[in-house]
Order: sequence, then structure tokens, then C-alpha cells
Amino acid sequence: MIKNKTRLFIWDIAVALSGILLGLIIIFPIIYAVCTAFKARTELTLFPPRVLPKSFFYVQNFKAVFAMAPLMRFMLNSLVVSGMGCVLRILFAMLAAYAFAYYEFPGKTVLFMIVLGTMMLPADTLVVTNYLTVTRLNLLDNYLGLCITSLVGATQMFMLRQNFKTIPKSFRDAAFIDGCGDFRYLFYIVIPISSPVILTLMVQSFISFWNAYLWPLLVTNKKEMRTVQIGIAMLTNPMDTNFTLVLAAVTVLLFPSFILFSLLRLAIARGITVGALVG
Repeated sequence: MIKNKTRLFIWDIAVALSGILLGLIIIFPIIYAVCTAFKARTELTLFPPRVLPKSFFYVQNFKAVFAMAPLMRFMLNSLVVSGMGCVLRILFAMLAAYAFAYYEFPGKTVLFMIVLGTMMLPADTLVVTNYLTVTRLNLLDNYLGLCITSLVGATQMFMLRQNFKTIPKSFRDAAFIDGCGDFRYLFYIVIPISSPVILTLMVQSFISFWNAYLWPLLVTNKKEMRTVQIGIAMLTNPMDTNFTLVLAAVTVLLFPSFILFSLLRLAIARGITVGALVG
């Protein structure tokens, strides 16, 4: 009995240490980027290389970044696009998921499989046709044009559909007996029950819109409509790139995603737990 407890204790310690080591490996690039943002350019050539800067009060890189590019304007553009994009994507996904979870109509299974099949289609194959469509709609240099091609997400629809199917159908029957319609049932019963999963998908969608590069580069011609990822690219130079400036910009741009994740981390943890039980 004592030997079994000892083995379990050793196993728990090994698992914990492995988890800590893996976590440090994953987070090390972020730590290095933040530390490098406070380094002078000459510190990058030191040998042996250092992770920590000489001083965390060296802020010349941040001053230079804001002087070289309108970073606050880029951040505002990305916040608008990411916020509008993730809200509309989740709204459309909820409506589609509700239809697939509760309605019965001809071709439902075939249509659902076609929607799932779009997840296997590389996004780059649609760039040309999407660009032509957005141009004809006169949505260049427009916030809606920056996110319109990503408003329908098959992944989000599938996850929400699977979650909605776990809600007992008796809830819907009871709600309809009390005079509740589909929209009231969706917004007053289904969404509160599924809020952990919805918040998790919203965070994932926000980050995907925030990190988009190719599409915003194609559909924006005016400098004031550029997003943060393009702003970082403007700080690079093929002949001589100052990586301390680039990583200073990256450090600034990490804050919105970090703040959003910190505020919703408990909901994300609950969403992961619930998602593991779906299906």
C-alpha cells in the first residue's frame, strides 16, 4: 500500500514537472520578445546572449515605434475589425447551429456535411474571388470589407451545434408550451447555458481577426485603414531590420489579447471542460 502511494506521488511530481517544463517552452518566445523590447540594439550582439535586458527602464524602442508608425490608429482599426468580426461570426454561427440542432428539413445532413467540408478548403484558394467580390461591393478601405470574408465560420458553427444538441429537448418543449418562440428560447435559455463555449469561441475568433495579415493587406490602400499586423511589417526593412523595434511593437500589440484572455480565462476553462464532454 505504501509502495503504491509512493509510486503515485512520484508519478504526480513527474507529471507536474513535465507540465511546468512544457509551459516554459511554450511561453519562452513571449518572455524573450518582451525582454528584447527593452534592449538596446547593441545588446543583441552580445555573446553569450542574454535573455534579460540591462534595464527595464529603457523605453527608447517604444518611443521610436510610435514615432515611425501610427500604431494607435492601427490598433484602433484592429480592435474595430476584431470586435465586429467576432461578434458577427458568433451570431451567424449560433443561428446556423440552432437550425441544424433543432430543425428538420430536407437535405439537412448533406448541407451540414458541405458546411463541414469548407473547413478542409485552404483560405488562400478563395483570395482572388473574394477580392473581386469585395471590390465590386465597393468595400475596399472599409471595416466591413476587412472582415466580411470570415464572418461565416464552419468551426464555430460545428462546435455550437454539438453543444446545443447536449441541451435536453424537454427544455425547448417546456419553453414553447409557455409561449416562448425560437428567438426567445435561443437568447434566454440556450445562450446562457452555452455561454462558456460561446465566450471561448469569441476569444478564438477575436485573436484570429487580430492576427490576420494577408487579407487586410489586400483590401486596404489607405495608410489610416491598415491593421496592426501590417503596421509591424512597416517597421521591417529587407536591408537592415531593427528587431528591438519590431519586438517592442509586438509587446504593445500583445496587450489587448492578453487582457481579453485574462478577463475570460475562467470561462475558457469551463468551455474546454464542457467541450470535452460534447458528442
